[in-house]
Amino acid sequence: MQIGIDFGGTKIEAAALDENGDYLLRVRKPNPGRYDEAITSICDLVEFVERETGQTGTVGIGTPGSVSPTTGLMRNSNSLYLNGRPFREDLSDAVGREVRLANDANCFALSEAVDGAGAGAKVCFGVILGTGCGGGLVINGTLVTGGNGIAGEWGHNPLPWPESHETPGPACYCGQKGCLEQWISGTGLQRDYFQRSQIERPAEEIIDLARKGETAAALALENLIDRIGRSIATVCNLIDPDAIVIGGGLSNVPEILQRVPVVIAEHVFSDVWTSRIVQAKWGDSSGVRGAARLWSVGEIPLRVARARIA
Repeated sequence: MQIGIDFGGTKIEAAALDENGDYLLRVRKPNPGRYDEAITSICDLVEFVERETGQTGTVGIGTPGSVSPTTGLMRNSNSLYLNGRPFREDLSDAVGREVRLANDANCFALSEAVDGAGAGAKVCFGVILGTGCGGGLVINGTLVTGGNGIAGEWGHNPLPWPESHETPGPACYCGQKGCLEQWISGTGLQRDYFQRSQIERPAEEIIDLARKGETAAALALENLIDRIGRSIATVCNLIDPDAIVIGGGLSNVPEILQRVPVVIAEHVFSDVWTSRIVQAKWGDSSGVRGAARLWSVGEIPLRVARARIA
């Protein structure tokens, strides 16, 4: 049995998968938002799953942020209380066994590459487009974290091929300006619409208005699609994935899946571009499934790097 934990900002979900990837049990509880209490909540979830199933499982966890390969401490998490803490080691001690940990976008990509919409792809890039954006890379079924544990972190790259009005771009919480996270996201769509209309609306409403022909909404959606296409084109020029799986709230917008490939083809450095862009099969469940799958792919390169440094 493989137990996955999806560590979200407001909730923590646990799921147990059998050897075929079928659910044995799923359960969630609120995230207390404090370090020690969060660890206790995860332990409680693991104990509940194992008690209900009568089995002992491996434990993998997907979190915002990542583990530094030099210090072993969490970094870059928007759950700020995790940063600078030995979260993986503290969890392993609390649960009483080794816990594998990966960025939540990496878990999403792994889930979709193993038995989701990207299954069978040699190179699968997972894209999460929600309030922000994230990415993960899986090659030949193996999650790639890179030498510094930041592979797939495209959300903090600048918007490529920018127009004059797109520079220097909005400030990002990371300290830079013009990060993709500020452009190709629900937040970016809302900002674009507000600049045109001086009206604040949720992303879902803007998309609905665009379909009805409202000018400001239609232009904002058109800009979003163009920016997503440009951004993915840079990924294609670097790693040439044969499958790009899109998840997050914006993955439910069919116009994005239909029109982004045209923009990509206009920007890739190739005479042909035939890769698949597909919607995530597992939706919001990809994170917890990918966390469980961390025990199906062997050691994560990040742990090898840490052992070498030690």
